[in-house]
This record gives sequence, structure tokens and C-alpha cells, in this order.
Amino acid sequence: MVSVRSTVLPARVVDWFARPSSVWWGFAVIHLYFLGWMASFFLTGNTFSDTEQYRQWAMDGYNPDSLDGKISPWVYPVLAQLPIFLANIAGPSLYLLCWFLIITALNAVGLAFLTRGPRKVKGIAPAWWWLFFTVFMGYLSFARVEGITAPIVLIALLYAAERPVVAGILLSVATWLKVWPAAVLVPIVIASRKRIQVLASGVAVTAVVGLGTYLSGGLPHIMDFLTNQGERGMQLEATFSTPWVWLSVFNIAGSKMADNTAINSTEVYGPGADVAAFLMQPLLILAAVVAAVLLVRALNRGAEREELFLEGALMMTTAFIVFNKVGSPQFIIWLAPVIIAGLTHDWERWKVPAALLMGIAVTTFVIYPLFYTPLIHAHPVMAAILTTRNVLLVVLLWWSVKRTAELGRKPQTVRQAA
Repeated sequence: MVSVRSTVLPARVVDWFARPSSVWWGFAVIHLYFLGWMASFFLTGNTFSDTEQYRQWAMDGYNPDSLDGKISPWVYPVLAQLPIFLANIAGPSLYLLCWFLIITALNAVGLAFLTRGPRKVKGIAPAWWWLFFTVFMGYLSFARVEGITAPIVLIALLYAAERPVVAGILLSVATWLKVWPAAVLVPIVIASRKRIQVLASGVAVTAVVGLGTYLSGGLPHIMDFLTNQGERGMQLEATFSTPWVWLSVFNIAGSKMADNTAINSTEVYGPGADVAAFLMQPLLILAAVVAAVLLVRALNRGAEREELFLEGALMMTTAFIVFNKVGSPQFIIWLAPVIIAGLTHDWERWKVPAALLMGIAVTTFVIYPLFYTPLIHAHPVMAAILTTRNVLLVVLLWWSVKRTAELGRKPQTVRQAA
């Protein structure tokens, strides 16, 4: 790829892309493009994708008892209600614009941390990777809570090696916005020399969140996000839903894809699908435990701590996606901050998962927003693209497990060689 780049692009163009200022020009172009695209919605007072649900919550309030059976805002952890409410500051007609500006501001802060100070040079290439990733995933990141959490997690990872307590605070806040940053926090707790302080910072953030929720009268619902997903089935895009996707394509044994209107989700139905949905929760817990054991093993064998928590974060986060009965397209955004931080730490070691994730992003883009309707109508080409995406996710998980295990074998290999 480097040789192709050098052949296609003049040397002065390659040099321009290596300048810190060029990243900001790229940032401006990509964000202006998405602003223009979103303008086709907010100029007529409309929203896009999940922001319609967010706007409805901001208008209706956060008391589930007054929602007349509608989807409750407590499907998210409580802090998610802060940006959801803030985006309504200019009124419902400009909700999407305000939501977009909040995410743009957070992305700008994340990019500044990535390309300034000690990372002024080595952060440029990862920053360009992030921008190209956004080209494909921006339709999701600018319309989901993941767009809020991703830059926060990135900043936390950039801080984690030198200031793990700050990272712990940021990740704890992000976890109370959306659960997935916990998959990044756990490896840092395991790998850090200041794990007690990191844990204490998480407890402190949780205490503050709990107190604020109590004072606002929402304490009875604070844990709803952990319980309201329990009865849902296998979502169409979930990795383990792939067999039922193909059963639906070939119309075998009455298998089908259908909407679960109660939670605004498309799920698969067919022989054994309900059993798979029941088993996914214990499988996810088992995967997290195995990942934690691998991390502890590698640490005890002398693995380098920063590489350990980065590869552990990739392993844990990918496991959270692969072993999840919910497979929403925006889950792919979870992986981006880990890959960016990994590329900044060691480009050569992390270019393989970076390439895999870019392939995952491209296939996800084809699925959503381009051709989601044919997918839910069991089109075989779209089923093949979804299968390809899911296979790439499994390969990415395999890579992260393999490399984490290798970290745990390094000292033993050195002793044998000696």
C-alpha cells in the first residue's frame, strides 16, 4: 500500500499529508461534508436515524411512567441523558444540528490530543486513519451516542499509560454514557500499577452519578439499562445470527427476519434462535472472564503494560461485539479508539487490525446506510456482505487473542532461547 501511494501521489502531496496542519484540513472537509448531508434533514426540522428517538425523549422527558409504552430513555445509562437533553437547547427543529455540533466539538478535542505534544508526529498517520474511518462510519457516529463516547475513550487511552487515574475517570464517565467503555476500563485496571487508584476513581464517578440520579428522582431506574434487554432475541446483524440470516434467505423451516417494534430492532426467527438468544449472555460473560485471565497471565509473565492494556482493550471490546445478541452497526465505532491508540503506540504492530477494522467499516457502510432494506428482506448479496463483515470481526478477535497470548509467552521464550 505504501508503494502504491508513492507511485500514485507526487512526493510533495505525500509530504503535505505528513504535516500536522493537513490533518485539520482533512477534519474540516469531512465534517463539513457530514454537516451538509445532515442539513438536508435539519433545514426542514427533521432528524436522522436514532436522533429522532433522542429528540422525542428530550421533548417527552425521562419518566418511563409517562411515556405510554414508548421506548424508555433508561435503555441507556443515565449520563446519556445529558447530551440528549443538551442537543435540544435550540429547540426541536435544530436538534440534529446541535447533536452534530456536540460530536464535532468532541472529535476536535480528541484530534487535538492525538496530534499535539509528544504525539505531534506519530499521531498524524493514526489521525488520517480515523478520518478515513469516519468517511464510512460517520452516518452512524454522528447519529448515535457512540459518537459521544468514542472521542472520550480515545483521550482516555492516550492518557492511560502516564495518567491512568485520569483515564479511569474518563472511562467511568463514558461507561455511564454507554456500557461498552467498560471493556476498555477492565484491561487498564488489570495492567496498571495504579489499579487501586483507577478503581477508586471509577467508584467515585459512580457515587457522583448515583447521587445526582437520586437528587433528580431517577434512582429507581438507574440500573434499567442492564435489565431491559434481557427478553430480546437475536438481532439481525449480530455475529451469531449469521446461520439464521442464511436460513431466512433460503426460507428454511420458517426462518425469517422481522421487526421487534417494542425495542425498534430487527431480529431473526427460526429453529434454535431463542435458545441462542438465551445463551448469548452467559457466553459474553464467559468470554470476558477468559479475556481477563489471558491479561492476568500475560502481566504475570512480564508483558509490557501499555501494549498489554491496548491489546487487551481490543480483545475485550471485540468480544463484547462478537458474543453479543445485539449487533447494531454502530457497535463498530467502539473499536476505533482502541485501534487509533494502538497505531499511535506502535504502527507496525497495529497495522493489521487497523486494516481489518477498515474492511469492517466498509462492509458496515454497505449494510447501513446504503442497503439495509434489501438486507432485512433477505437479499442473498447483502447476506453475503453481512457474513463477510462478521467473519472479519471473528478474525479481528482471533488476532487480538493471539497477540495477547504472545505477550504472555515472551519471557518464557527468552528464557528458552538463553
